[in-house]
Amino acid sequence: MDQLGWDACDIIIVTGDAYVDHPSFGMAVIGRVLEAQGFRVGIIAQPNWHNCEDFKRLGQPTLFFGVAAGNMDSMINRYTADRKRRNDDAYTPDGKPDHRPDRAVIVYSQRVREAFKDSPIVIGGIEASLRRIAHYDYWSEKIRRSVLMDSRADLLLFGNAERAICEVAHRLSRGDAVDSIRDIRGIAFKTKSIPSNYTLVDSSTIDVIGPVDAQPNPYEMVTEETCDSKDTQTQVVQLLDPKHRDLPTVIRIPSYDQVSNDPALYAHASRVLHKETNPHNARPLVQRHGDTDVWITPPPIPLTTEELDWVFELPYQRATHPSYGTAKIPAFEMIQHSVNIMRGCFGGCTFCSITEHEGRIIQNRSEESILKEIERIRDTSKTFTGVISDLGGPTANMWRLACKDPKIEASCRKLSCVFPGICKNLNTDQTPLIQLYRKARSIPGVKKVLIASGLRYDIAVETPEYVEELVTHHVGGYLKIAPEHTEQGPLSAMMKPGIGTYDRFKKLFDKYSKKAGKEQYLIPYFIAAHPGTEDEDMLNLALWLKRNGFRADQVQTFYPSPMATATAMYHTGFNPLKPVRRSGPKIARVQKLSQRRLHKAFLRYHDPDNWPALRDTLRAMGRKDLIGYGKQHLVPPRQPPQRHRSLVDHKQRFATQHTGIDPVNQRRQPPKKRR
Repeated sequence: MDQLGWDACDIIIVTGDAYVDHPSFGMAVIGRVLEAQGFRVGIIAQPNWHNCEDFKRLGQPTLFFGVAAGNMDSMINRYTADRKRRNDDAYTPDGKPDHRPDRAVIVYSQRVREAFKDSPIVIGGIEASLRRIAHYDYWSEKIRRSVLMDSRADLLLFGNAERAICEVAHRLSRGDAVDSIRDIRGIAFKTKSIPSNYTLVDSSTIDVIGPVDAQPNPYEMVTEETCDSKDTQTQVVQLLDPKHRDLPTVIRIPSYDQVSNDPALYAHASRVLHKETNPHNARPLVQRHGDTDVWITPPPIPLTTEELDWVFELPYQRATHPSYGTAKIPAFEMIQHSVNIMRGCFGGCTFCSITEHEGRIIQNRSEESILKEIERIRDTSKTFTGVISDLGGPTANMWRLACKDPKIEASCRKLSCVFPGICKNLNTDQTPLIQLYRKARSIPGVKKVLIASGLRYDIAVETPEYVEELVTHHVGGYLKIAPEHTEQGPLSAMMKPGIGTYDRFKKLFDKYSKKAGKEQYLIPYFIAAHPGTEDEDMLNLALWLKRNGFRADQVQTFYPSPMATATAMYHTGFNPLKPVRRSGPKIARVQKLSQRRLHKAFLRYHDPDNWPALRDTLRAMGRKDLIGYGKQHLVPPRQPPQRHRSLVDHKQRFATQHTGIDPVNQRRQPPKKRR
């Protein structure tokens, strides 16, 4: 500040991550965007939260403090799915743990208020975004209030907030009071009353909660068959509000007290919120907390290609802050040579929060901007070896995919464009992405362009030429994809395609790998203990893994993150994908720690440590026929002698590290031996 001649910062951002000046780190993006708007921006990274002294480092800002937990939710960052404390933090120098508090947004905001009680506080980032309404907290197993209430902040920004943060900064710089900012998309604020120029509609008139034979609701009328109607949005509004359709509508969802005491109302509120995520037809929501309403404006309009290019072409140094010296930040080491080509995801997976945060309308960078960034990496990175580690985003192959008609897109309320099948209105042509891959790998100095982002294989099979390009040039021996399960029950709860689609993709993958003369392997990811999963489903998945020769090394147990649809299933037993009926069927839930560990054990059926539990479970399920030493058996009847355990462990490590496939049961050509 002294070198720049600043007497004060206009905006100070507090973040739970170490500072990395890279477009994959949210605080770097927000800082650079505000800087480009002419504001003096300071960053306080990973402050000591036990007192307020670190929060005074840069003095009091002239406009406001911005507070975020970092690139990850602080609770997910610090705890495993079994609620155990993690031993590392990928966003901290040298991966050291315990450099941020639990619920960092709340703690940081309280310390800022303690240091400068008159400074406006604006909270944002993934942690605030997914806690904007009353939500189930997995770690305390109770419903918590909106983070806006607990943090005592003035405004909450959700989603990708470049437009919103700039508008807030400019208004405050013009002298507007922070409590006068009410009309920006993608914000939440506290209010005592509903403006008279709004029509208040109770959410129960939108999505009826009642017996199985209750009247239909307007949301259910907007299906794949009707979403091609240009009048769909008007039709829904008329059904909601026939007397006052000339006034803007705000929807009241059940209050904090109501969702805390009634699981059906919690599931109902979750369903209504997710149905109001299309920025082109979403309406504001309000939720009562005591005597105060939390008002949530509609989601932000997606950035245009020109705007997104501008954001990514700001002068990032693509480096960690010099104050960290030689310490390495694991998250940066992993992505420093990767390029983000898009935002958003229309997959709608219920366990994922991308839709709630980034939206389901894809925001695309231009081909020219992407290629320029690759050249910039080549020319400026001292550690670049010619390999682009990833060319993707939230998904690898949704770049430039969108609804065929903007009017249809603006009226649609479907949560997924690819479930239960690919929507007839979705453009699935990945030819432009093929051309981008070819141009990227032809840049002088670039030896290899890998694709490491999550691949939607159900879309990939729609363009076989894309699969051929991917397999021939952009796979580094292994390709990780996520079928998540094999059984229809859990797949339906996840909103994921059936395992038959995986089989179609695998045939193409093997075909083009053979054609290219390459020995390559698919590594599938699976989730244990997801809502909708029975013990029988996990058994069938384990048998599928056994038949196909897979030995999963790292497996994922369902993690109930705030505001996700699957979390509502986990907490309530209701399925918010359907109208909530109190007397309707409940969805299977895996909540006991012992059962969660059992489901995980099925995925790691080959681990001798899991054999005792699996044997007991198989006997209880009447499946003793799966206990034995044959290829048709899942686990052996006895534990191996201790002297043989080292050999067993060695075989497992070899299978995982070198092939990802069980060499005993796999009949294909084994991997080449190392010299």
